[in-house]
Amino acid sequence: MTDRRFALLAGGGTAGHLQPALAIAEALVARGHGRDSIEFVGSRRGQDRVALEGRGFPVTLLPGRGIARSLRPAVLVQNLGAALGLAEACVRALDLVRRRRPQVVVSVGGYASLAASFAAVVLRVPLVLVNVDAVPGAANRLFGRFAASCAVGWEDTPLPRAVVTGTPVRPEIAAVARDPDARRVARVELGLPPDRPVVVVFGGSLGARRLNDAVAGLGQRWSGRTDRSIYHIVGRRDWEAAGTPAAGGDGAAVVRVPYEDRMAVAYTAADVVVCRAGAMTVAELSMAGVPAVLVPLPGAPGDHQTANARVLERAGAAVLLPDAECTGERLADTLDRLLDDPAALAARGAAARSVGHPDAAEAGARVVEVNARPAAAATVAS
Repeated sequence: MTDRRFALLAGGGTAGHLQPALAIAEALVARGHGRDSIEFVGSRRGQDRVALEGRGFPVTLLPGRGIARSLRPAVLVQNLGAALGLAEACVRALDLVRRRRPQVVVSVGGYASLAASFAAVVLRVPLVLVNVDAVPGAANRLFGRFAASCAVGWEDTPLPRAVVTGTPVRPEIAAVARDPDARRVARVELGLPPDRPVVVVFGGSLGARRLNDAVAGLGQRWSGRTDRSIYHIVGRRDWEAAGTPAAGGDGAAVVRVPYEDRMAVAYTAADVVVCRAGAMTVAELSMAGVPAVLVPLPGAPGDHQTANARVLERAGAAVLLPDAECTGERLADTLDRLLDDPAALAARGAAARSVGHPDAAEAGARVVEVNARPAAAATVAS
């Protein structure tokens, strides 16, 4: 394995950062770059090690943790340790970039991207930022002015030299087909009646208490209806408090599960989805062509989930429901209006698909290649 690298892909910590990075890396491999020429730079904390294991790419994990946004004394002490960890990570990143002599550094956001972006700027290696939220994260805001280019998920993302590439999603999501036969098969696979409209609700792997409480109220409102189904992905954290899974009865069919790894099946079955508005979720909804009621997470940095939700709202693909207004009653009223007009709902699905980017990974890889310095220049600069 050579010590030289074509690209360092830095960042991670969450699936929202790692998934686009992996998709771009695979697209670079498909374009002729060796796996050993693409190295991931992640964090020792979080899921980076597990997520990258077995992928065939070299991996370097940096020490440290992110800075918490709080002035509480205990948090301030933690942040002092975090600052020291960041300083160590920057030193290690400088050494890594010197040794690897990459032609380009790609930052996908997250804690580890800070150190690698810093090293790229100091050592004058071209820096490409990947930003999947409609509002840039802190690291990308900081380094945007130094970036050769910024590959962004959505129009009007406020970063310099932005190129709209879209957000790469998993191949099985991009391949979702929502024709009537596929939807009936998917509903049966999820344990739902095949011919009832389906509302799929989820709030992330851990769950979202506000959504879960609202769905409980929704079930009560629909207790007398035999023309509705709810597939409720409760989340592991809230599963025990949610009670025993249920299905059938005289009213709406309800199936509750703690977690769902068959999201392509869920998107296929759904007439409408109720969920948060993280960047990857919004990208998946657009690629699968699923109408949605989006409930942005309050307090998200830069209120980026509201900005993400606005993308689909402006396209006519989604209804934005503020977290404070997400009650069982409001949710039932909103969903009834959507489900009672199938033609308008189908138009919302088409609108969602119209803002998707099927070639996002390939487009991101092209941005990386265009901004990489020639190999000979990388050798001289090192």
